[in-house]
Parts: sequence; structure tokens; C-alpha cells
Amino acid sequence: MSTLLETKEMFRNADAVCFDVDSTVIKEEGIDELAKFCGVGDAVTEMTRRAMGGSMTFKTALTERLAIIRPSREQVNKLITDHPPQLTEGIQELVERLQQRNVKVFLISGGFRCIVEHVATQLKIPLDHVFANRLKFYFNGEYAGFDEGQLTAESGGKGKVIGLLKEKLALKKVVMIGDGATDLEACPPANAFIGFGGNVVRQQVKEKSTWYVTSFEELIHELDKI
Repeated sequence: MSTLLETKEMFRNADAVCFDVDSTVIKEEGIDELAKFCGVGDAVTEMTRRAMGGSMTFKTALTERLAIIRPSREQVNKLITDHPPQLTEGIQELVERLQQRNVKVFLISGGFRCIVEHVATQLKIPLDHVFANRLKFYFNGEYAGFDEGQLTAESGGKGKVIGLLKEKLALKKVVMIGDGATDLEACPPANAFIGFGGNVVRQQVKEKSTWYVTSFEELIHELDKI
């Protein structure tokens, strides 16, 4: 377990910073917003809470929630147009600052690629730095499941993505930032984890984080120390 000082030093000297998206980079949980939009909000919110608390496997939770929502391509597109994801305060400046220092920035999400790509574009993060789940649709636009072959669809998937990135890009210092149990589990292989509670505080994550922040300003301030 790293100390607070070691975690801060790792962040200041990182080769790459990987962000979770739902309730971290954006204020909401994308799957809950989609469920609300499709009229099945309450059933899905409860299941998200259980999934984030770690009481069922991620793939099971994703499969069951999507079986309730069954979103069409048209509904997903309309959600993004009518209710675009809201960026968390400070994330734009933080990503900008990291990129100015030539730190690679990745978005690793258990949410949906179509929504996460929209967020990446806003933050000027290359789309090949986005790892998320792909929804599948039939030719008529109806829901056809999701791509179960994506690493992000598995329990421990975020860690597997980071392991791959470290190997492929020869990264030595990778920091994961997120609000949930699946983010915490990605360290290791991430070299450090920073818990984020700016949108929602998950007690289990707060207790296990060496460094827990409730605002991205705290991370920007840390970068100013160099």
C-alpha cells in the first residue's frame, strides 16, 4: 500500500493518467441516465448501486440492467442530443494540464462507448484512448445486446486494460482515478489509485484510498507544486 506522499509523487510524475467516466469525469451514471430516459430508472439505479458496492459481478450487473432497459439506437442518440453528459467541474482544466505535460490521458469506463466518445471529444482526448463497452443493435436499430468480448465488460476489466496499456506503450507510472470499486480494483496493475468523491462518495472506496479527493482542484493544485 503506497503512502499518501508516494501516491502524490506518482501522480506528479505519471506517464499516464486513467480516468473512470461515470460519476468521476461526468456528474452522472450514464446507464442510470439511459434507464431514466427509457422509463425504467428506479429498477436500474438500485442495481447500479449494488454493482458499484461490489455485491455482484460487473458483467452480470451490466447484462441484467441492459435487459431491463433494452435501449434502441434512436433512444441512445436522442439521450446524447437532449441530455448530453455533464462534465465535472475542473476536469477540463486538469486534462488540459496533464496533456500540456505530455502525460497520456485515457478514459476507461464500464459505461457505453457512444456516450464516452462524446465526453472524450469535449476533453480533446483521442478516441483510441477510450476503452468502454459497445452496445449492439439490429439493422432496424433495436437493442441486440452488448459486445461481451470487450475487456471493460468483465469484472477486473479496468485493470486488464491498464495492464495491456503498460505492456503496449511501455508505461512505468500509471495512475487510476475513479469513484467506484471497479476503479480501486485496477490498482495494481495501476501504480497508484486516487479515489474521487466529488459527485458521489462510496464509503468502501474512501476507506481503502490512500489519497481521496472531492474536487479536481486538489489534483490541479498538486501539479502546481512542480
